[in-house]
Amino acid sequence: INRDYPVIYLFKSIIDDVVKTQISPPSVRIVHSGHACNVEEERHTERVYTIREGETLELTCLVTGHPRPQIRWTKTAGSVSDRFQDSSVFNETLHIAKILRTQGGRYYCKAENGLGSPAIKSIRVDVYSTIWVRTCHQSTWSLKHPFSTILYACLCQCTPDPEITTRRHKATRRNPGQQYPPYRLRAARDNVTVIDQAISGTAARSYFRVRHVPEITHIVCVCVCLCVSDQHVLCCLCVAALKKGRFWITPDPYHNDDNIQIGREVKISCQVEATPPEELMFSWLKNGRALRSSERMVITQTDPDISPGTTNLDIIDLKFTDFGTYTCMAALRGGGIPEISIDVNISSTTVPPNLTVPRGKSPLVAREGDTVELECLVSGKPKPIILWSRADKEAPMPDGSMQTESYDGVLRVVNVSREMTGSYRCQTSQFNGFNVKAREALVELIVQYPPTVEPAFLEMRQGLNRPVVMTCRVLRAHPSRVLRFEWLLSNRLLHAGAFTEHKDETEYTIRSLNRDGWGEYTCNVINEAGTGKCTFHVTGKPYPPEFYYDTYSPLWQNRPRVYGFKLQWTQMNPNTVDRIVAYRLGIRQTGLQRWWEQEIPVEGAITKGELITHNLTELIKPESYEVRLTPITHYAEGDSTTRIITYSGEFHCSFEEEPICMFTQDKNDDFDWTRHSAATRDTKYTPNTGPSGDRSGSKQGFYMYIETSRPRKEGDQARLISPFFNVAPKTPYGITNPPAYCLGFFYHMYGKHIGTLNAFLKQKGQTTTEGAAWSLTGNQGDRWKQAKVSIHPSSSFQVVIEGVRGPGIEGDIAIDDVTLEEGECRDPPSSAPPAVIAHIWLLFAALATTLLGGQR
Repeated sequence: INRDYPVIYLFKSIIDDVVKTQISPPSVRIVHSGHACNVEEERHTERVYTIREGETLELTCLVTGHPRPQIRWTKTAGSVSDRFQDSSVFNETLHIAKILRTQGGRYYCKAENGLGSPAIKSIRVDVYSTIWVRTCHQSTWSLKHPFSTILYACLCQCTPDPEITTRRHKATRRNPGQQYPPYRLRAARDNVTVIDQAISGTAARSYFRVRHVPEITHIVCVCVCLCVSDQHVLCCLCVAALKKGRFWITPDPYHNDDNIQIGREVKISCQVEATPPEELMFSWLKNGRALRSSERMVITQTDPDISPGTTNLDIIDLKFTDFGTYTCMAALRGGGIPEISIDVNISSTTVPPNLTVPRGKSPLVAREGDTVELECLVSGKPKPIILWSRADKEAPMPDGSMQTESYDGVLRVVNVSREMTGSYRCQTSQFNGFNVKAREALVELIVQYPPTVEPAFLEMRQGLNRPVVMTCRVLRAHPSRVLRFEWLLSNRLLHAGAFTEHKDETEYTIRSLNRDGWGEYTCNVINEAGTGKCTFHVTGKPYPPEFYYDTYSPLWQNRPRVYGFKLQWTQMNPNTVDRIVAYRLGIRQTGLQRWWEQEIPVEGAITKGELITHNLTELIKPESYEVRLTPITHYAEGDSTTRIITYSGEFHCSFEEEPICMFTQDKNDDFDWTRHSAATRDTKYTPNTGPSGDRSGSKQGFYMYIETSRPRKEGDQARLISPFFNVAPKTPYGITNPPAYCLGFFYHMYGKHIGTLNAFLKQKGQTTTEGAAWSLTGNQGDRWKQAKVSIHPSSSFQVVIEGVRGPGIEGDIAIDDVTLEEGECRDPPSSAPPAVIAHIWLLFAALATTLLGGQR
C-alpha cells in the first residue's frame, strides 16, 4: 500500500458508478390498458384516447431516469386545486372506474428527480355517451304511382358528433326488407338528393329526397357514433298498386255433390292483392248494374275469417233469375290507380273441375338433353289454373320454383337432366274455380342417360415386354342394364362383348407390351341412352426428373466473372419404364431464345431417390439461366422439367428448417449443438440463461445452442461444420491474391458460467483448423449481438463454429442467422457502447491531470 492507493481506489469507484448507474434526467411516456374504442396516433405532443361512458379508465405512466423520478397525475398542467382526491394520484397507474362524461378532458403525468426540468406528458380522454336515432314520422308512405318523389328526415344523437348514412333496398319474396343491403346509398345511382344535413350540438339531422321509387323500397337510416354499435331504423316506401285478382265458387256445403243447382246456396269469393291493403275498396255488379247487399244477396268485405283483400257474395236460395255475370270491382281510396274487375259467370252449365292424364303420357320416357311435355287434361267451367310440383321429393321444379303454374295443363321442360327423373303432381288451384277439394293426378318422368364411367382419362407408363391391365368401371347409368362394350386402339376394334347381369366393369389385358402396343386405347360402354367412354394412354415415356433445391453452391467461382452451379435431381419412378440411358440438358440465358444442349450419359440403372449430380460451368455473373432436363430411354424421350438458376453471392442460414442448411455436427467433438425455439426449449435446469426468442425476437423462431447441463464438463467442445464453398485458382500456379469473404452471425452469451465461442476457417486438404478467425469469452448480457469477420481462403473451405462449455450449467451459448458474403466486411459491430467509452476516457483524462498536478 502506497500513498497513491486512495486516489486509485477513488478512480475505480467513479468508473464503476459511471458504467453501472449513469445519472440521467427523467423521461416519461403514457400507455393505456383496458378497453378502448379508439386511440389516435400522436399529434404533436398529445394522444387522444377514446372510451365509452361507464367503462374503466386505466392510464400508466412509464418513466426512466436516475435517481428514480417521483410521479404525479393532475387534471391540469400543475394546478394544486385540480388534483385528484383518490390514492392513485401519486402512483404510476391512474385508475377511474365507471367513468362519466364529465370526467373527460386532458390528463397530465409529471415526473421529476431533481435533474433538469420535470418531464410532462399529456393525453386527452374523450368519453362517448349512448346513442338514439329517430327517423320517418310515419313508418310507411303510400305513393299513388311509381317514380314519385317523397321527402323524409333522419335524426340521431350521440356524443361527440354523429355521422348519418342511408341504405336502400328493393324488397323481394326472398328478402322482404329485413336484411339490410351491403352498400351505402349513392346519390347518382339511387336518385337520392340531400336537401339538408346539419349538426346541432350532439344531434344530427338529414333530409333526403328519393326519386324513382319502384314498388316497395326499404330505406335504412344508419346512425354512426364512435365506440357505439351502429343503430339502424327501417323506413318503408310503398307504391300503391293493385295486382291480379282471383275468385272461387263454393256450392252448398250441406249437399254431397259439387254442382250448382236451383234452391241451394252459392258463395262467390273475390281476392285482390293491393298495396296498401287497408286502402282497398270493393263493389259488385250483376250484368253491369250495381248490386247492393240484401237478404238473399249478402256482400261481406270485412269478414275476419277470410283472407286480407277478399270480398264475398253469398247468394241464398239460388233462383233461375240469379243466373248471369257477376263482376267484382276493386279500387284504392283516393283514386289514381286503375281499377280491377273480375267477371264470374253463374249458369246451369257451370261444372266443377276434373283432372286426368292422357293415355300413354305416364310414364314418359326421355333421353337426357331432350325437350319433354308433361300433360294433364283439365275440364270444368270455369277452367281452373293447374299447379305443377314434385311429388316424390322436396325439390324445386326445373324453373327453380317449388310450384309452376300452367293454364293449359301442359308442363314443358327443355333440356331435361337425370336429376329431373321422378313423379310430378298436377293439381287444381283454389283460385279461378270451385272451392272444393283439390283435384290432382301424377305423371311419371323417366330420364335415360348414357353410362358414367371411370377413369375418363388415365395415362399408363410401361416398359416393353411387360403386362398392361386396363379396367373401365361403370358408376351409374339409366337404364341400369348396360348392353355391351367395345375396346379400340386408334379406332381399330380390339375386342367387344356384352355385360352380364351383375357385372359393372370390363377389363382388357396386354400380356407383353411391344412397340405397336403404345397408343390410345378407348373403351366404349353402351346402353339404350348412349355411350360412356374410358380412355387410356399407354406410353413408354419416362416420368420427368425432380430437381433438388437444397444445393448450396452459389459461391462456387471458377474465375472472377464466371460462376458454376451444382445441378442435382432425382428421377420420378425410374423403374416404371425401360432404363434411362441419358439426359438431354438444355440451358439458355433468361430472356434469350437460343438453347445450348448436351447429353449427360447415365451408367447403370437409376434407383428411386438416388441423387444425380452435374456441374454447370462457365455461367456469367450475375446472369440467371433457365435449365431444361429430359430423360431418354432406348425407345422414347420422356417429359421435361425446367428450373431457373439465379446467381447469389451470399450464403444465409436461419436454422428455420431441417436440414439446417447442410451444416453437420463434428463427430470428433465432445457433444452436439441443439436446434430449438424459445417456445419449446426446457430451461428448468438452466435458469437465467439462454435467449427468450430468436434474434428477431420471435418465440416461435429457431436457433442453435449448446446445452451445458450434466453430463457436460468444463472445456467440452461442440462444433458445427458448414458445407464446402469452392474457390478455384485463377491460374494453374494457384491463387496469388486470395478472395475475401465476410462471415457474419448473431450470438447470445448470457449467464455467469459462459465459456467461449469461436469461429474457424478450415481449408480443403487440411486435417486441422487454423487459429480462430473470431473468438469471444464470458457473459455478454441478455441480448443478441452480431459478429462479423473477414476471411481470406486460398482454396475451397468450410466454416467451423465452436462452442466451449464454461465452469457451470448457466453457460448456454446460442447462434442464429449465419451469413457468408463476397467481399470484405464493411461495418463490423463495435464491442462497447460509444457513450460509455467516451465517459470513461473523459474521466480518465481528468483524473490523470489531477494526479500529475498533485505530484508537482
